[in-house]
Amino acid sequence: MKTKQHTFSIILLLALLIMQPGSILAQTNSGKLILKGILSDSTTHDKLAFVTVKINDDKGQTIRAGVTREDGSFAFSMLAPATYHVVMVTIGYAPKTCLLDLQKDTDMGSIGLKQQFNRLKEVAITGTRPIIKQKADRIIYDLQADPESKSNNVLGMMHKIPYITLDGQDNILLKGNSSFKILINGKPSPSIENNLNAILKSMPASTIEKIEVITIPPSKYDGDGLAGIINIITVKKINNGYSGSVNVNESFPVGGPGAGGSFTAKSGRFVIAAFGGASIANNPKTTFTNSRETFGTASTNLLQTGDRRSNNKTAYFGTEMSYEIDSLHLLSGQFNLNGSRASAHMTQVSGLNGTSGINEAYDLLNNNKGTGYGWDAALNYQIGFKTVKNRLLTFSYQYSDNWNNRNGDVTITNPVNFNTPGYTQNDRQQFNEHTLQVDFVTPVKNVNIEAGVKGILRTSNSNFGYNSFNSATGQFDADAALSNQYTNNQDVFSAYNAYQVNLKSWNISAGIRVEETVIRADFISTTTVAKQNYFNVLPSIAVSKNFSDQTALNFGFSQRIRRPGINRLNPYIDRSNPNFESTGNPNLRPVLLNDVQAGYSSNKKLSLNIGLDYSFMNNLDLQVADFDPSTQITRTSYANTGKASSFGGNLSLSYPVSKLYNISLNGNLMYLWLQGTADRSIVHNDQLMYSFSLSNGFRFNKGWAVNADLNVVNRNPTGLQGYSNGFVGTAFSVNKELIKNKLGFAVRVNNPFTGYRNNINRTFGPDFNQLYTSRDYYRSFGISLNYKFGGLNDGVNKSRKSIENNDVAN
Repeated sequence: MKTKQHTFSIILLLALLIMQPGSILAQTNSGKLILKGILSDSTTHDKLAFVTVKINDDKGQTIRAGVTREDGSFAFSMLAPATYHVVMVTIGYAPKTCLLDLQKDTDMGSIGLKQQFNRLKEVAITGTRPIIKQKADRIIYDLQADPESKSNNVLGMMHKIPYITLDGQDNILLKGNSSFKILINGKPSPSIENNLNAILKSMPASTIEKIEVITIPPSKYDGDGLAGIINIITVKKINNGYSGSVNVNESFPVGGPGAGGSFTAKSGRFVIAAFGGASIANNPKTTFTNSRETFGTASTNLLQTGDRRSNNKTAYFGTEMSYEIDSLHLLSGQFNLNGSRASAHMTQVSGLNGTSGINEAYDLLNNNKGTGYGWDAALNYQIGFKTVKNRLLTFSYQYSDNWNNRNGDVTITNPVNFNTPGYTQNDRQQFNEHTLQVDFVTPVKNVNIEAGVKGILRTSNSNFGYNSFNSATGQFDADAALSNQYTNNQDVFSAYNAYQVNLKSWNISAGIRVEETVIRADFISTTTVAKQNYFNVLPSIAVSKNFSDQTALNFGFSQRIRRPGINRLNPYIDRSNPNFESTGNPNLRPVLLNDVQAGYSSNKKLSLNIGLDYSFMNNLDLQVADFDPSTQITRTSYANTGKASSFGGNLSLSYPVSKLYNISLNGNLMYLWLQGTADRSIVHNDQLMYSFSLSNGFRFNKGWAVNADLNVVNRNPTGLQGYSNGFVGTAFSVNKELIKNKLGFAVRVNNPFTGYRNNINRTFGPDFNQLYTSRDYYRSFGISLNYKFGGLNDGVNKSRKSIENNDVAN
């Protein structure tokens, strides 16, 4: 919207300059009086450049016209004494008219314009500067409008966004589902997605502009991500020159130092925008207890106690670039890079008791190390057409590569009836993909038509080994039976056609996507092959109706698919705990979800958004746990064994109690019906899931702000046979602007009343019950310093179409 505003205003300014060189304002009458003033945003007080200012006489005829400068100022000279109507007009703001009896030189001072939002396509849901906006197919959360973003990381802000919940381990759930896709600035980044939580924890929220939750993804997006898409937008807008921000932060006893920033620069037709950061996350030593009770003719009780600590270092960098060859040809691209290095240390005492006493016992020392590196790059070439405005043809290519290495060193001591010697495990995993895409968009009267074709060629590799300690030689010997090499080739070919119609207060978006998937999995060490082909037709429709009283209704239906990623397919068996194993399943097939949504929103003093959602799916790939009494091992894997349906809703509201105090609530409620087969028995795991986040914001004079949050999350399923416990959390933050719109600091404390929290995971089966409890740090403190430099307002010229791979779930 603002880009169009600036383009129109610049054209008008140039026309005025041509009309009278040497002056920014055209003159049509004589006089000697001066009129001036400054225009700004009435809420943010930002100066407004390129606003059209007209001087009308008492008959409504325009006698003078001009636009404001970059500092928001305007000035007219040589005006005759008279009564004038001063009219101020710009896109995105409500027009304003001031009646003025000009008899002497007059300075109108600072004049505020109120923001005005286009109700044809979106409805604002909050009060002054809208924090939440709703469109027919998505919710938009403006992080820059939330003062709490100055003191928090991106992951810590997620619980305030509609439809999003964080579970007890800070895993993101979208509509209660862990299957969703992440985009950065509207584009996929597999390298970032594979290390999502660590990167979002290290990413200062102050460097992010807004987050979109796309609950009904249009057909132009790939079909995967059952719950939808989360789009994190980082790129800031600039004019010729540069702007950016820098954030440094520290948190303890959990966490550590971190720094992040964003930078944008423009020179002529070339624009570059970048963001990046790094952090260290320390988890000090905590204790855990793992118990398992089995039933049957030879019932047993297993008890494991121990402690663990970990350290994780993460760094990331991303950039977007564009070069405008001419008015019809645009080159744009992106590059993302990230890396992580993690280490964990665990000690454990294990005892297995039977009906007649101790069956086996041992002590264990486990040292784990992991490294991950990834990068991706894309190039887009956009062609415009002189004959039809907004008709575009785009060619895109993207390549991504990602490596993950895992190494485990297990030492066994004090064994009792336990013959497994110490061992090491390693897994070398690589993922890469090539993507080619062509998109075409053209308007036909009130209809915008989109179409495209796409091909994704991706390869996943895993080379894993198991080495057993040989006490006779003092060396580790490779065990070929527990080692393998695995390659998975997955090719996806798709085409889509979508239509968007704007009819006064109605907005309709509909389309269809077809996808063909070809898979070949090779087990190199055992010379076996698995092949799969499947074809899917995926429709999508979103409809919204906006009313004159600032309320709106919306409805949507979509089909989504989840293809299993390398983490679910990889047959590598994690044996870091000898009594519990976890592995993937290379024979998994995709899951198809049907989703129906409806919503209501109101943009009055009480800003309100209500959403309802019903979904169902079969052949669900669930995490399944089976107990083997002969080995006393519980193995967890994935299987297409389940079916599920859910019905729920989301409520978000905001109310400005006063100029100083604003209260907001984000709540989710859903009932899940989940059924599947485990160990040849039917298992039900129905759950009522709810969460809410209550935020109290206080805004004081001289740049002071205080936030107090209450977060409540009840238990969530962890698979077909498990669930985790709920929790109540509190957070308090204080922000101070040291230099207006430039420099500020923030102090934050999480859960000041609770030092530790017990994370509890229960797993059950036909012949066993298991309970894992870890005592984790809950209270934490943090401080951050945020600095913004530059003050420019244009942006990277992105091609309207680009590659958006969002079809793989890990």
